[in-house]
Amino acid sequence: MEGHGAWAPLLFVALFIGSSLLMIWALEAMNAGGLEGTVLGTLITPYCTGIGNLLVAFVVGRHGGPGSVVMTNSIVNNVTNMTLLVGLPAIFWTMNVMPQTQKTAGKGKKKRRNTNQRVHEINRLSLLLTLTAVLFFTGAVWALGHDGKLDFGDGLVLVGLFLFWQLFHVYDVLKSNVQKNKSLDWVLLLYVAVLAAAAYAQYLSIDWLDQWVRRQNAGFLSAKNIGWLSGWLCALPNGLLAVYYGWRGNPEIVYTSQVGDGHICIPLCVGIFALYHSFAMPREFLSGMYLLLGATLVHMFCVVFFGQLPRIVGIALIIAYGVFLYNGLLPS
Repeated sequence: MEGHGAWAPLLFVALFIGSSLLMIWALEAMNAGGLEGTVLGTLITPYCTGIGNLLVAFVVGRHGGPGSVVMTNSIVNNVTNMTLLVGLPAIFWTMNVMPQTQKTAGKGKKKRRNTNQRVHEINRLSLLLTLTAVLFFTGAVWALGHDGKLDFGDGLVLVGLFLFWQLFHVYDVLKSNVQKNKSLDWVLLLYVAVLAAAAYAQYLSIDWLDQWVRRQNAGFLSAKNIGWLSGWLCALPNGLLAVYYGWRGNPEIVYTSQVGDGHICIPLCVGIFALYHSFAMPREFLSGMYLLLGATLVHMFCVVFFGQLPRIVGIALIIAYGVFLYNGLLPS
């Protein structure tokens, strides 16, 4: 792939996308193997879609790059998830986590309808909990970075918050399995191996693309924009998930995967990097934080009062994303 000259960057981007598609296939197989939609979207999918951001933090640290690149990568990734990649499915399909069930006659059918309604209600509560975590994590990063930098102590707090959140979800999954008298299929370990192989392919592509961009001295595709470029690259798997599960009619997976992926970036990626190297905040830090906090509050309001993200709100989120790009990229 390196020997294809000008085509080499596109081939490595294709490798990144291909490995992401492999992850989506494995996730779909795991879903069919017994993992429920909200569990898949909250506990597993974020690691798969967020592995690129973790790899970016690792590669930047290994090459001695500044932590501001990692922060920009995380902000761009999270803002894209919470605005563009949730707004588009709301426009073209639906983001209704509380679909209306038709009234049917008969005791058995009424019982099934009530069961489905309870499942949708659980999905909504799980989504609201994840959105609350986004609000809390984003607020914590804003508060810790408000002085213009993140250091070792700040990183320790952020990583600790993330680990507590994940332990809570592991406990929730185990409790659910005990209540339903079910266990995870051992075949899921095979799919985890597939996910690991796809993650290694992503590492190869990110490492090569990082070195290639750093060699470019001028133009938009250059080292000065590496945070933005890597953020968009890492958002590609999220975009694929949003399109695929939006088309499949699984809005709960679309929502929880996009929202949950943000936890990998903020607080985990920036927290881990701050443990090793203190760094200053980039120029787009405050605008990105305010947009993330505002978008999260909008999502919580819509989920609570409408049970879905209305199409008009999806359009407004995409417009807000355009404003974010304008303020972050065009001014000198």
